[in-house]
Amino acid sequence: MSVINEKFPIDIGQYKKVKLDASRSQLSDVERTTLKANIQLLRDIIVLFTATGAARGVSGHTGGAYDTIPEVCLMLGLIEGSPKYYPVLFDEAGHRVATQYLLSALEGHLPVEHLLQYRAANSKLPGHPELGLTPGVKFSSGRLGHMWPLVNGVSLANKDKVVFCLGSDGSQQEGNDAEAARLAVAQKLNVKLFIDDNDVTIAGHPSEYLKGYDITKTLEGHGLKVITVDGEDIDALWAGVYEIINYDGPAAIISKRKMAPGVPDIEGSPHGHDVIPVKSALSYFKHRNYPESTYKIIENIYTSIKPGTVPYLYVGSSKEVGANRVVFGEAVNLVLDGLSKEEAAKKVMVIDSDLEGSTGLKVIHQKHPEVFVPSGIMERGNFSAAAGFGFEADKFGVFSTFSAFLEMVISEVTMARLNNCNVLCHFSHSGVDEMADNTCHFGVNSFFADNSLSDLQSYLYFPADPAQMVAIIKKVFFQRGIRFVFSTRAKVPWILKEDGSRYYDNDYEFAPGKDEVIIEGKAGYVVAYGDMLYRSYDAVLRCRQEGLDVGLINKPTLNIVDEQAIIKVGSSPFVLVVESMNEKTALGSKFGTWLLERGLAPKYGYMGTKKEGCGGLAEQIFFQGLDPQSIIVKIKQLAQSAGVSA
Repeated sequence: MSVINEKFPIDIGQYKKVKLDASRSQLSDVERTTLKANIQLLRDIIVLFTATGAARGVSGHTGGAYDTIPEVCLMLGLIEGSPKYYPVLFDEAGHRVATQYLLSALEGHLPVEHLLQYRAANSKLPGHPELGLTPGVKFSSGRLGHMWPLVNGVSLANKDKVVFCLGSDGSQQEGNDAEAARLAVAQKLNVKLFIDDNDVTIAGHPSEYLKGYDITKTLEGHGLKVITVDGEDIDALWAGVYEIINYDGPAAIISKRKMAPGVPDIEGSPHGHDVIPVKSALSYFKHRNYPESTYKIIENIYTSIKPGTVPYLYVGSSKEVGANRVVFGEAVNLVLDGLSKEEAAKKVMVIDSDLEGSTGLKVIHQKHPEVFVPSGIMERGNFSAAAGFGFEADKFGVFSTFSAFLEMVISEVTMARLNNCNVLCHFSHSGVDEMADNTCHFGVNSFFADNSLSDLQSYLYFPADPAQMVAIIKKVFFQRGIRFVFSTRAKVPWILKEDGSRYYDNDYEFAPGKDEVIIEGKAGYVVAYGDMLYRSYDAVLRCRQEGLDVGLINKPTLNIVDEQAIIKVGSSPFVLVVESMNEKTALGSKFGTWLLERGLAPKYGYMGTKKEGCGGLAEQIFFQGLDPQSIIVKIKQLAQSAGVSA
């Protein structure tokens, strides 16, 4: 972590507790004045410490947490004033984690100075709140749209309490919330929702890409009492709170506001969804007329922070790196370029789930808008729409989201298989590399996609570098059935041949189901894929330099046994599977069985993700013990147990 010598420049002690009474419909002058001062103080603190995430290059999501501070202050006042309120501010938008860390500091669980380590590796301040990791954090929010159903259960277990849940126009797009609304109404649960409706998500404005979406009408249709107010008018906000608190049953207050109101550079913009840039944070504090001495301390804090790096010179791969998650979209464009606009629109549909800039679909949107459908945060429905488009033999749907969210569409995948649909699925952010959002966003259970019966083949592909990504998409784009392609958040290098040229050159053609011998070996083999191939290659080459004749196999088709290749590796003294997926559910947990089924019994080991995360970026790989040096240690252990020496 960066060493920050400056003291926290904003006095959190200026926060004054307020006891609010929901039997009164209006705030007193003292309450109003105190609340306004608290709101501005906490918003300033959020801007201050989230911008350190920008300084260290780990992002940080300022806007949502900044937005909801008025609601947070009112809920804190209610909890302070009466024991009838469940004392947890549940929040179904995990990116508003800054709110939870701020509350931890307010309650004395964290020193306020520690907030300046926001999202740093091993700081216990990752990109989503995690119960049991961060002192003072009272729940794990996980992914969008997952908290309200859980809050319903908390309410059922505490029927004498009012239970709060912060929501957003993004999280309310998830189908889980529709189910939660029906249960809350049917059981007359005392759940009160505080929903920030700022009309901003990652990809843009829901009012533009999701016509007809109206949170107020939706929740009223489910039977909730709903009050819609100007979230920046504290008196209107309190009047709405008064109404929902005194309503007997589930109710919601919808706060209309621009994203990040009062922050000039990001107000009302999708840029406000992510972390505020350092330059914009400094501009904000200038605008707030802080004393020059305070401003200078803030400036020094940001300049003292340096983006973290894990220096390591890899052998066997290029210094140049490329983003496979972006290359996916470029590869799809190469396929679409071979069709007329009319033919492309007739045969192909690409649907986005508010992540086009993160999963590679943006370049398709820009170059081939005729096939592109912008949509909301509705993974289940969007996947099924892609499958439905591919219901006919000559039509093909394309769907993409983060690998962590693959777990959300498993039932829809089964239905697509039962209907013989054609869907090309791209799941980016696989594994753990550069996952500052931490454990809830790890994409480590991708083998869940291989849930068909044995009489129907699935295809899971994980290219090792950008050139192989292009080759895979060209090969499988118009193949029938469901195909899954994975990529990482982090950039990856190109795999090189021993002569320094690219392994996946212009003459390379991808063969589905075939493993690839990167380098032959007599002592044993490492089997890897995706982002772990170049790391394993480095380890293998370094072992070979020491005289240990280890080979390396790339397995780009994850879930199909290549009979020729498995005989080769299984006949050697040892086999080590290296991957960044979950050790419990991925290739390593299957490969040993495949060997035994064929009467092959080499010494066997596998390495994968096995621990909750540590935050940061590249540090995640080292934290999981998946760096080249850790692979070398495991290779040598297996070689020794197999009686092989250098």
